Amino acid sequence: MSQSQHYPVRVYMEDTDAGGIVYYVNYLKFMERARSEWLRSLGLNQQMLLDSGAQLVVYRLSCHYTKPARLDDTLNVSADVVSIGRCRMTFEQHVWRGNERLCAATVEIACLSAQYLRPMAWPSELKSLM
Repeated sequence: MSQSQHYPVRVYMEDTDAGGIVYYVNYLKFMERARSEWLRSLGLNQQMLLDSGAQLVVYRLSCHYTKPARLDDTLNVSADVVSIGRCRMTFEQHVWRGNERLCAATVEIACLSAQYLRPMAWPSELKSLM
């Protein structure tokens, strides 16, 4: 299984506040995209999981912002799987501008039944890749 994903991001006006600094919640959007691309690198996507009755949701998140990203910056967002349980997975994620780490997060993902919105074991399509 591919344990790591790197996703390039360009900062656009829509990502920033009035001062041209990336609005804090947009870092979380960038991280979501990196996790989605990780899933695609395994040959899966969110729709395929929904079709199999599973939904992935953020269960817990801890984020530390160290430096701001600004309009037109080119960023690199990483998504590294650090643990996998029966129905949860933990990612360590970072947002970089060159060699500067701007943001670090630990994101715990839970697998839920799309019908009942209760925890469920990973679908066979994903579990076989883990």
